[in-house]
Amino acid sequence: MGSLRRSYYNLFSKFYDRIIELHSHDPQGRLRRALAARTGLKAGDKSLDICTGTGAVPPVLAEKVGDDGLVIGLDFSRGMLQKAAEKISTNGLKNVALVQGEAQHLPFKAGIFSAVTCSHAFYELKGEIREEALTEIKRVCRSGSKFCMMEHEVPKKRSIRFLFYIRMLVAGGLRSRTFLRQEIDLFRRHFSEVKKDILPGGNTKVICGIIK
Repeated sequence: MGSLRRSYYNLFSKFYDRIIELHSHDPQGRLRRALAARTGLKAGDKSLDICTGTGAVPPVLAEKVGDDGLVIGLDFSRGMLQKAAEKISTNGLKNVALVQGEAQHLPFKAGIFSAVTCSHAFYELKGEIREEALTEIKRVCRSGSKFCMMEHEVPKKRSIRFLFYIRMLVAGGLRSRTFLRQEIDLFRRHFSEVKKDILPGGNTKVICGIIK
């Protein structure tokens, strides 16, 4: 991704957690735990969180894989990863590692992960990059593993829905609204047993599919 976009996210990292918390109404992290619960991860597994941002999801995944497992958080923004590193250090997590990289060029061997997650970031991958990222996710996962995406559900209130679409336009470009209507079809092209759940509160959804 371009240097301008990278600079934007480096700056955005200073406010990211608060914005996500306000929209999802989830200061206790219940939604992240719901995401982790849908991955099927077990003790000793390896898990990858792409576009990990400030690292809100890896600590929850780390609980699932235990001390003998490993969670990797990947993001292209150094600013985001610095915030994530603070979380990992504060929580004393020894089974979480951070890697700077891009979702469409995952720097990992094939078939090593038991699950891949992406929280509140997949919409921001555009067109071809989104498709390339899905191909990479399938490559680095074992057969039967899951990819689980957590995203904002389209708000029911008109005023908030308008702001939501503005954010989608800025982050994902003109095709982002089309993707909203086609996300399930996209998942079904790449994965089997695709399932969408609206989480408590109605503001957040999780879509999971199994790697064929």
